[in-house]
Amino acid sequence: MKTYLLIHRIRIQNANAMSSPYTIGFPAMTAWLGAVHALQRSVQQNGLERVSMLKTAVSCHTFHLHTYRGKGDAFQSIIGTANPLNKDGERPSFIEEARCHLEISLLIEVAGVDGDNKNEVIDFVQSQLHRMKMAGGDILSFRHIELLFVDANDLTQVRACLRKLMPGYVLVERRDLMTAAMNNENDALGAVLDSTKVSYVGKADETGNVQWRAEKAPGWIVPIAVGFHGISELGKVPNQRDETQEHRFAESVVTLGEFKMPYRFQSLDEMMWSYSTDLDQDLYVCKNQQ
Repeated sequence: MKTYLLIHRIRIQNANAMSSPYTIGFPAMTAWLGAVHALQRSVQQNGLERVSMLKTAVSCHTFHLHTYRGKGDAFQSIIGTANPLNKDGERPSFIEEARCHLEISLLIEVAGVDGDNKNEVIDFVQSQLHRMKMAGGDILSFRHIELLFVDANDLTQVRACLRKLMPGYVLVERRDLMTAAMNNENDALGAVLDSTKVSYVGKADETGNVQWRAEKAPGWIVPIAVGFHGISELGKVPNQRDETQEHRFAESVVTLGEFKMPYRFQSLDEMMWSYSTDLDQDLYVCKNQQ
């Protein structure tokens, strides 16, 4: 029997849509796990030290990316915000940031929650959500919070939990596509491009008419950022934010993911994400349990 905290229909405004260093879209999984980690720290610092949030799944219900394509434009442009005019009446320089409005549900596997403290946990999480951000965006509202006790071997209970995430799309990792492409002597960037491109193939019939057919990899495949790879040795640097911790430079780790409807999963573990650290390879990443 596992315990899950389900937060229904969180409406978020102006979330960070930089899903990877190369793409904009649905916020990276590091943003969602970071929000859950911040929520866990707040819970533990307020008298609920036994409560831990182990794994997380995100179901996206609505998504609106702030882009614009004018009539005749070949590409979309980011709809950004600008700073107020300065004393000379000029617009100060600013960095364009991709933003989005979205509505998601969070399914969090928790430990240390029982009949004695479940109401206290729900009440605190409900009050804390009004004071925090998620993926860099402001939380406008959420419907309700509930605790679910699910037997992983009981398919009826699993299906009942999955229905609570509908209608929506759950993001999972498709590292297998990257591995297969790179085993065929393709590099990592080529594997991402080949898996996400749409090719149009034309075939002429007996009369000379050409029929065009779109070909792409099956499924809703997208590039996603899942963590960081250290590129320098651990050490201390001047003026670092936290003087008690060692510092290192890192680069983003990008792989492939897939959006799937919840009813396609056979277990809840298939959609869950958690932190993973591999110090031998200097990797600090989020891993999908499937």
